[in-house]
Amino acid sequence: MGALPPTDLAERGKDVTPRTRVHPPRRTPLVALLAVLLPFLMAGLLAAPPATAHPGTVPRAGTAAQAGTAGQPGTGARAAVPRAASADAVRAATLTEVTGFGANPSGLQMYLYVPAAVAAHPAVVVAVHYCTGSGPAMYAGTEFASLADRYGFVVVYPSVTRASKCFDVSSPAALRRGGGSDPVGIRSMVDWVVARYAADTAKVFATGISSGAMMTNVLLGDYPDVFAAGAAFSGVPFGCFATTDGSEWNSACAGGTVTRTPQEWGDLVRGSYPGYTGPRPRMQLWHGTADDTLRYPNFGEEVKQWTDVLGVSRTPAATDTPVGGWTRTRYGSTGDQAPVEAISLQGVGHNLYASGMGARALTFFGLTAGGGDPQPPAASCKVTVATSAWNTGLTANVTLTNTSTTAVDGWRLAFTLPSGQTVTNGWNATIAPASGAVTATNAAYNAALAPNASVTFGYQATHTGNSAAPGAFTLNGTACATG
Repeated sequence: MGALPPTDLAERGKDVTPRTRVHPPRRTPLVALLAVLLPFLMAGLLAAPPATAHPGTVPRAGTAAQAGTAGQPGTGARAAVPRAASADAVRAATLTEVTGFGANPSGLQMYLYVPAAVAAHPAVVVAVHYCTGSGPAMYAGTEFASLADRYGFVVVYPSVTRASKCFDVSSPAALRRGGGSDPVGIRSMVDWVVARYAADTAKVFATGISSGAMMTNVLLGDYPDVFAAGAAFSGVPFGCFATTDGSEWNSACAGGTVTRTPQEWGDLVRGSYPGYTGPRPRMQLWHGTADDTLRYPNFGEEVKQWTDVLGVSRTPAATDTPVGGWTRTRYGSTGDQAPVEAISLQGVGHNLYASGMGARALTFFGLTAGGGDPQPPAASCKVTVATSAWNTGLTANVTLTNTSTTAVDGWRLAFTLPSGQTVTNGWNATIAPASGAVTATNAAYNAALAPNASVTFGYQATHTGNSAAPGAFTLNGTACATG
């Protein structure tokens, strides 16, 4: 399963978080995972006999109560979340816990958000949290509820109750339709919403972060007749995390060393629902090249899997750069609802989710009026680089400017060194590792950056012929302008 910086299932089996890693004494994979995951945020729903629902006042992303680092949802100060036994008891525009929603073998909690102006036959978006997260955290740390206010769909936030707070994407029960465990409970939540709100069964979607991204892959595999599309942020292919010993963690998959042919990956999906010949859900995939929790090779394996499942060529039909440092490839067609869409974020770690990405997922789902990509917010930082090179080495001075209207208290600037370059020393920042995707972390004396303030750090490096400066930077997970 998977999750986010201190908020993530995928963090299991790691001693360091994607952002700032601390190496404590040796730990078990599960403990390590829980230690590195920062609070990220989310919740859910189901179908059948009358349920119980509790409305809540958890603050939404962007409110003062939200806590968290850039690139991941905050925990959000949680007030009491109301419960309701029927749809009539679900208060509009209020996070509500629903109980008694149907088959729920793993004891998930279901949280529901129904906008005040809900559509007559609303779409349903299932938003699945990262490890150590929760339904209310996902609600508070992402913009799906505010998007529901705008577009009239219903949001289900499933919430894990097991100690790890990670979704089961590993057990044989989870990896087959109706096998039990978490997918069955989430399917019940969807059924409950469809029955209570006459929801459009052709417009049911899944999205998730880390552990939730893994579950998105699983849901689309187990229930292709339920979900029309999915958007997975920092996940792994369906079946990649499979275990048979009861463990929730698969180190080989997390490390990006599990590779299969497209057909082998596709057969895992098809095998979860033998005999199914109907349409398959479309898939949108997101991954950072510097992800050291669920390593970047998993991104390519997901592309192999879903292009095979959907029967489209692995040669992109279109490639573009919607935001600096992003590479978007579309497979099977060139439009906003291509069968498979994959977005790679250069130099970005595991905690890649940021405001605006939820709207892009909705565009892929086909839920935004008029279609087309929403414009990303203006860059909140700017980076300039000056280099001086000689035959085998170079020096670089990097100036980072905070162009936002809020102060930065602690900065981590991620970028990728050109091939063949190795840092030998640096000043005014700690740079690690020495090559490839690196991160410069503030010194104790220059951590604070007021609006419009700048800081300069530098490094010396050897090279094997390529003395170019890096070209894409992210500040605490957010892409920076360059100039």
